[in-house]
Amino acid sequence: MVTGRPTTAPVRRSPDVRLGALLIVVSAVGFGAMAIFARAAYDGGGEVLAVVWMRFVLAAVVLHVVLRVRRLPLPRGRTLLALAALGGVGYVGQSMSYFSALTLAPAGIVALLLYLNPVFVTVLATATGRERWTRGRVVALSLATAGTALTVGPTAVAWDPRTALGMGLAVLAAVIYSFYIVLSERPTARAGALPSSTVVVTAAAVVLTVPALASGSALPTTTGGWLAVVAIAVVSTVVAIIAFFAGLRRLGPSSAATLSTLEPVVTVVLAAIVLAEAFTPLQVAGGALILVAAVLLVRSHPTTAP
Repeated sequence: MVTGRPTTAPVRRSPDVRLGALLIVVSAVGFGAMAIFARAAYDGGGEVLAVVWMRFVLAAVVLHVVLRVRRLPLPRGRTLLALAALGGVGYVGQSMSYFSALTLAPAGIVALLLYLNPVFVTVLATATGRERWTRGRVVALSLATAGTALTVGPTAVAWDPRTALGMGLAVLAAVIYSFYIVLSERPTARAGALPSSTVVVTAAAVVLTVPALASGSALPTTTGGWLAVVAIAVVSTVVAIIAFFAGLRRLGPSSAATLSTLEPVVTVVLAAIVLAEAFTPLQVAGGALILVAAVLLVRSHPTTAP
């Protein structure tokens, strides 16, 4: 309630706030659709390493163009080196784990397990003394643990080794992403969001160039496969990043991060519609618990925003 208004008066949202919410939703849809695009790229003959490499190459080109148009400078010195290391090690490791997981496990489950990253960020932040345990965080971590058990449980009972490995890679992607979030906070604050993203993506593209070319990892051989790779780079990377930061400026970090929990929901819905993936009631309940835990944690510390 705004001071001075009657309690019965409706609270009006400014157009800027509504636009911010719309931009965050656009970002969540872009990030959430990435798993579906990746499956299409694989179906078109693309292999994991080549698809991830081309994602970063195309995204880096577009981001550099955006920076040039907006006349934003690239960071320098230690900040540049720190961001390059984060991109070349952290973002590459996270992306390779995530995209590999998508070849082994259902896309919806991979997306839900990736969204355990707020849990790991909380553990890292409290373990290093940056934050302290609260009752709300303990509850959220308990919910996330129960949700993970329910999400993974039905597959673990069936013991499908490929799916189990895929889920393990999804959790690894969440762990790596959590370290990336914690370590990138300071250099990103110094350089700015868009220049930081450009350096991170460019460094990832450079690091992956040699292994991608040396291994002979296959790029897509069909038009649909290439369209999927372009969609990963443009829609699920560039547009999603720019839309998120534009929405972040209008909503603030806590609200933006909370709305971003739509990402795995988008993936699950698209996976059910496009890939005909089925979920058991226990997995649906587990995914819901993970999302509730993520909302509680991102509202307690907004650094878990993507």
